[in-house]
Amino acid sequence: MRIYKVGGAVRDRLLGKPVTDIDWVVVGATTEEMLAKGFRPVGADFPVFLHPKSGEEYALARTERKSGRGYGGFTFHASPEVTLEEDLIRRDLTINAMAEDDQQNLTDPYHGQRDLEARLLRHVSPAFAEDPLRVLRVARFAARYAALGFTVAPETLELMRQLSESGELEALTPERSWKEISRALMEDQPQVFIEVLRACGALKVLMPEVDALFGVPQPPAHHPEIDTGAHTLSVLQQAALHKQPLTVRWACLLHDLGKGLTPEEEWPRHIAHEFKGLKLIKAVNERFKAPRDCQELAMLVGEYHTHGHRALELKPSTLLELLQSFDVYRRPQRFEEFIAACEMDARGREGLEQRSYPQADYLRGAATAARTVAVQPLLEKGFKGPELGEAIKRERLKALKAYKENT
Repeated sequence: MRIYKVGGAVRDRLLGKPVTDIDWVVVGATTEEMLAKGFRPVGADFPVFLHPKSGEEYALARTERKSGRGYGGFTFHASPEVTLEEDLIRRDLTINAMAEDDQQNLTDPYHGQRDLEARLLRHVSPAFAEDPLRVLRVARFAARYAALGFTVAPETLELMRQLSESGELEALTPERSWKEISRALMEDQPQVFIEVLRACGALKVLMPEVDALFGVPQPPAHHPEIDTGAHTLSVLQQAALHKQPLTVRWACLLHDLGKGLTPEEEWPRHIAHEFKGLKLIKAVNERFKAPRDCQELAMLVGEYHTHGHRALELKPSTLLELLQSFDVYRRPQRFEEFIAACEMDARGREGLEQRSYPQADYLRGAATAARTVAVQPLLEKGFKGPELGEAIKRERLKALKAYKENT
């Protein structure tokens, strides 16, 4: 029995990055031997075990062959005869197909270290094209390591293009897709994830609503970058630079989908794109079964982001409607995330990345003014039921009028 550290732990150590998760592969062992040493089995598909003390995952060396569609369409074979090289060749990228023993002696049969130095994301073998999830994984790695100068090798991008055209991407489950998408959006350069998906034709398959934004012009007075797709990528980049949470990043990606529906003869104007985009945002939300908080914020940002930009001009009654739509009295955090998404949208324009956004503090102040309306005095005046609701609304409107006059 020989035990090796494999994959990301080896890659990140060689890159000088912190190692978080460690994967181990065991060569020359049987399931019975692992159980005898106190390892606990997990997973039904292939032999993976938890270490009796550390709880880390140890997998028996295995081979695999394609037996069906999608991410799960594989048959695995694990036995003591499977070599380390045979186990490593089934991995996605050369930089993930390295192993080291307890003395840090490197086993690198597919030249992962060379590709690390060349800053290349390259597939290990033609079997790469058998797993559609790898399209998303490679795009995610591109986003993660873009700052280090990594790019996708042309021959790997070609395989990704073939996968995108094969219909295999449609076999991915919403859960697997969302796991990769959400992780990619939380990388330092999530816009690279979208760029790579677009470059290999996967964006058109997975998110045609986002793909449709590229080549759609906007008024240069408001959008010096002109192209709606380029603007979306910039907004996403700003969200990452400002360390926004996943909810905000997801909303940033989808906020302008309605502009993809504007007839060409109306370009570069996009009248009512906020409302038109809602059905598209809903469709993308449902396609990937995004978490509820992500879905809700994306819909609200899509509908109201231009309200956010015009906050200082809004009538008190419109401002009150906006606050009511977000339920700022019970869910203040959601409104704060809306403000953040609006600010990222404003900054995601060429040359305007550092521009101040006074609307943010104005909206926060408006929410505070509306929240300070006390309900108890109205109850003491005898208001109840629907009448109480109307009385509260009147008092909040009064508070917002005073706020607007004094700001």
